[in-house]
Amino acid sequence: MTTPPPLLELCGIDYAYPDCPDTLHDLSLAISPGTKLALLGANGAGKSTLLLHLNGTLRPRRGEVRWRGRTLDYSRSALNALRAEVAVVFQNPDDQLFAGSVREDVSFGPMNLGLPEAEVRQRVEASLSLMHLEEVADRPPHRLSFGQKKRAAIAGALAMQPCILILDEPTAGLDPRGQATLMDYLDTLHRRGVTLVISTHDLGLAKRWAVEVGIVNKGRLTVCASAPQALSGEALLREAGLWVP
Repeated sequence: MTTPPPLLELCGIDYAYPDCPDTLHDLSLAISPGTKLALLGANGAGKSTLLLHLNGTLRPRRGEVRWRGRTLDYSRSALNALRAEVAVVFQNPDDQLFAGSVREDVSFGPMNLGLPEAEVRQRVEASLSLMHLEEVADRPPHRLSFGQKKRAAIAGALAMQPCILILDEPTAGLDPRGQATLMDYLDTLHRRGVTLVISTHDLGLAKRWAVEVGIVNKGRLTVCASAPQALSGEALLREAGLWVP
């Protein structure tokens, strides 16, 4: 059976913030269609910075990003097209929710695509339904619970109908029931064909959920393999600052 080519690749990228001269170093990652990839690493390892390269929010100092086999074009039109297919959900939903109601927030992305009103409405209602937000759709985001805010942020991403959904620490701030519910929603998306990438420092979550696991340590991707293989190296996990039960 032929392995499909990666949808999205980071190829030997370096990136540095002004106050951190070596945030990412010579980092390569290939995201296969249909996978569930968990990027594991301690706080400050570089996971969030890595994720922001995947939809062109950050541009590498060295190396390149490839989308469907082609080097990423950072023009505005090309980035808009990429972000319609590669959606990022931030760790803190308050960084993403800004409109007067949940419904207005979810409609923002597809409206900016210039879609017909009927299609925007269909996408919004489908996303609200998938995230079980119909009853709070006309409520201001600040009146939602934290778990509802997380789901509203995901609904806004889903309304773009992306083929890759990227979530930065999706279970952070949720109680165990909220975590389980959110991961169930993500599994539903995966069954519908969405490729999923999450960052986390929760080893148990990665073991239960992921098909592939990458370990990020001090700005480097030290391993990326099938979940059983990547999680079998206890010394490597400890070195990356991850708690091993």
